[in-house]
Amino acid sequence: MAINSVSLRILVPPLLLSASAITAWTLIDRKSEVTPKVAEREPPVVDVVPAKPELVRLNVHSQGVVAPRSEINLVAEIAGKVIRVHPAFAAGGFFKRGDVLVSIEPRDYDFAVTKAQALVAEARKELLREQEEAAQAAEEWQALGGGEPSEFVLHKPHLEERRAKLAAAEAELAEARLRRARCALYAPFAGRVRSKQVDVGQYVTAGETLGRLYATDVAEVRLPIAADQAEFLDLPLSYADGRNARIGPAVSLSARFGGKLHHWEGKIVRTEGVVDEKTGMLYAVAEIREPYGYREDRPPLAVGLFVHAEIEGLPRNDLVRLPQAALHSGYQVYLVDSEGRLRLRNVEIVHSGHDELIVSGGLAAGDSVMVSGVDLPVEGMRVTVAAPDVKLQAESSSGNGS
Repeated sequence: MAINSVSLRILVPPLLLSASAITAWTLIDRKSEVTPKVAEREPPVVDVVPAKPELVRLNVHSQGVVAPRSEINLVAEIAGKVIRVHPAFAAGGFFKRGDVLVSIEPRDYDFAVTKAQALVAEARKELLREQEEAAQAAEEWQALGGGEPSEFVLHKPHLEERRAKLAAAEAELAEARLRRARCALYAPFAGRVRSKQVDVGQYVTAGETLGRLYATDVAEVRLPIAADQAEFLDLPLSYADGRNARIGPAVSLSARFGGKLHHWEGKIVRTEGVVDEKTGMLYAVAEIREPYGYREDRPPLAVGLFVHAEIEGLPRNDLVRLPQAALHSGYQVYLVDSEGRLRLRNVEIVHSGHDELIVSGGLAAGDSVMVSGVDLPVEGMRVTVAAPDVKLQAESSSGNGS
């Protein structure tokens, strides 16, 4: 037993050392065969909407100030004292066509008419006398048989003079009656008084302004339109020969009054003949009929009111509507190609709103436009297209252009 114990003490250590060496060699030899596994990154998932050309009516926005179509100064044509004014002849007063707004003392002009009538009667009497004398002279000359009489013998110059004096007297009578008629200043149209500058008892002179009037049948608004927006509107661009003289597109006006937003409807009736050289703007004129007509739900469209305008655009079927989130770096969008990679594309934008943009060029029907999923997209990046989002696509194709 003693010999076996000694043998074990001698043999075990070498055996353990040999086993450890063999194990270490085996691990080192197999190290080259073990390949570490690298975790593969999944492509980011992105949302896309298809580019679908659709029928879009791209309305154009503008703004302007309401003005009357007709506005004049009420001017006295004769001198005299004002004896009467119309009850409505005050700032803001309404009047009808033919109303006598101001009356001037007529007595001096009545006297002038009477005097002119007397002159006419006298001139007529003198003409009749001269005609009788001319007839008598012709008979006497005929009785004498002295040959061909002269014009003077027959009183022809005298008759011409009397006829001329009668015509002059009648002209003076017509002038006197005209001046008498001007004692009453009539309203040339139905309208409203902007300002009043005369009252009863005041002496006025010929040519003096008594007030300012404007018509209330039609109001107008000058609307500036950028040249690049004119292509979306059917504007009535008139020519010298009258060609293309027509009514233009509808326009909706809106303004806040009394804490509420109110709307009025009108039409573009013409464009002005010049382009503003400083701004490059073309001015279209909107016409609104019966701006002071009563409506229980809104106030009148008062002169001087600042309004916003939305002009109805032409329908176009070559425009693509996209969410605003599709836009990157100014006028660029990212498309997802057939290999699932991002491709940068320049586009032409004709309208950019708060939630959407409308593209007129740079996209083909069916292009997949990325709208979300990658914060910093890079050309050529591989992505995975998410399942179609019905709500997102619906938002991209809803509403009309503005």
